[in-house]
Amino acid sequence: MSTPTLKVALRTYPYTEALKSGTVAVSGAKLEFEEVKPHIAAFRRMVRDLAFDACEIAPTTYIIARAYGVPIIALPVFFVRRFHHEGLVVRPGAGIEAPKDLEGKNFGVRAYSVTTGVWKRGLLQNEYGVDIDKVNWWVDDEEHVAALKLPANVRHVAEDSSLVAMMAEGKLDAACTGDAGIGRAGKPGAGWNESGPALPDDLRQLFPNAAELDREVYARNGVYPIHGTLAIKEEVLQANPGLARSLYDAFVEAKAPYLQALRAGTATGKQAEKDRKLMQIVGDDPLPYGLEANRASIEALIRYGHQQGLIPRPYKAEDMFLPF
Repeated sequence: MSTPTLKVALRTYPYTEALKSGTVAVSGAKLEFEEVKPHIAAFRRMVRDLAFDACEIAPTTYIIARAYGVPIIALPVFFVRRFHHEGLVVRPGAGIEAPKDLEGKNFGVRAYSVTTGVWKRGLLQNEYGVDIDKVNWWVDDEEHVAALKLPANVRHVAEDSSLVAMMAEGKLDAACTGDAGIGRAGKPGAGWNESGPALPDDLRQLFPNAAELDREVYARNGVYPIHGTLAIKEEVLQANPGLARSLYDAFVEAKAPYLQALRAGTATGKQAEKDRKLMQIVGDDPLPYGLEANRASIEALIRYGHQQGLIPRPYKAEDMFLPF
C-alpha cells in the first residue's frame, strides 16, 4: 500500500514548524503544505469545498460545520489560546459601566460565529448574567458555514458601511477589537489586517482589570479558551487506519522542544511572550493537547454555541473531537 500524501493548510508556529520543515514526520503519511493568506480563507475552503485533507480551522467554525453535516472531524490539538476579558471596548457616552448595561445596545463583531465573539458572548452570559438576546449584534462579514441561520437580533451593516464606520459615527456602543471586530479594515483578503483602521481614541476597555478577571474565572471553571484546531476529512481517516493517531503524535512531538524552551526561559519571539503570560495563569503548559486536558474548554465552547443558536443541540466532546 502506497504512503498517502495529505494536502494540509496550517500556519507556522514555533510548535508546528518542525512538522512543516519535515524535521518531525508523520508515520504512514507525507504532508504537502499549502500556504493560504490570509489563513482565514482556508476555513471557508475547508467547510464549503473540503479543499484540504487536513486544515487548521477556527473551532467554532468547525463545530458548526460538523453539526451541519460536513464530513470532517478534529484532533484535540489547539494552536492558539487566549482569554477574553480583554478586547471588548465601549464608547464613552453609551451608558455602559457594567456588562449588564450591554443589553439594548449595539455591539460590533466581524461575524456572529467568529470564535472570539462566541467566547466573549459566553463569558458575558455565563459569568456576568448578560441576556445576549437583548443585545443588537452587528456584523460586516459573512459566516464561514453558509447554511447557518442566525438569530433575529443579528444584523448586517449596510453594504456601503462597516463596523469601523459605525463606531466612528457613534452608531455602535461596543465592539470586539482586533480581527474579530474593529481592528481590521475590511473583509478577509490580501493585507486585510496589516494596518489598523482609524478609530475614536477614547474607546475604553469594559474590563480594565482583564488579567485579574481571567485568572479568577479560570480558577473557578477551568475554561481555557481554544482557537485553531486541526480538522481532517473523515474519508481520509477511514481510508488510512491509524493515521489520526500518527498525526496527533507528530503534533505532540513537534511541540515538545518549544515547550521545553518555554520552561527553560530560552524561547524568544512574540509567541513565547504571549505564552509566558498565559503560563502565569494556566501553569507550565500553555498549549495543552488531548481531549481530557481540554474537556472543560471544549464543553464550554459547545455549550456556548448551543446557547447562541449556532448549533442545534449540546453535543458531547467526543462527538466533536477524536479521543486522544
